[in-house]
Amino acid sequence: MSGTRSQRLFVAVLPPGPAADELAGAVAPLHRLPGAMDLRWTAREGWHYTLAFLGNVDEELLPALYTRLERAAHRTEPFPLRIRGGGRFDGRVLWAGAEGGLGTLRLLAERAAAARKSGILMEEHQRHTPHLTLARSRAQADLAPYTAALEGFDGTPWEVGEIGLVRSDLPVDGVPGEQPRYRVVRAWPLGR
Repeated sequence: MSGTRSQRLFVAVLPPGPAADELAGAVAPLHRLPGAMDLRWTAREGWHYTLAFLGNVDEELLPALYTRLERAAHRTEPFPLRIRGGGRFDGRVLWAGAEGGLGTLRLLAERAAAARKSGILMEEHQRHTPHLTLARSRAQADLAPYTAALEGFDGTPWEVGEIGLVRSDLPVDGVPGEQPRYRVVRAWPLGR
């Protein structure tokens, strides 16, 4: 359909300021480890737990999407969560993990992925691995020292009380240090 505008969107849980402060304190020393300069570090403003990546969504589908996400949020009670430890996907993505109401977080991810019923063409939903991306590498990298450094990190618990629909504006190609910019376009409280 020509002339239809779209937005690159995902659904996420965002850590509150104090939780992000604690994580920033744990991540700062990682920037001094060998090879840290070769990683693309996610700016603190980009830290989030993705529930469902929706991709490019036509604006005409937004009202139905809002309805589905509101329903998903209202069907899920608030739950405890905290940032804990770290891990890696292959040798390319370094992340911080989560602990607490992981069963509820995964259920919320499944409910958010039901957004495809509003007509959004998205990849088939995979089992949710709760993670907050800290850094990426263009080539295979030895991320073991980073995950070892995060192993003992155990943030203060908080209560997840809402989900956010986040717009992702991709970085400009060829601009050194340029990162995606994220903006919460809508949020829904959990529970009734």
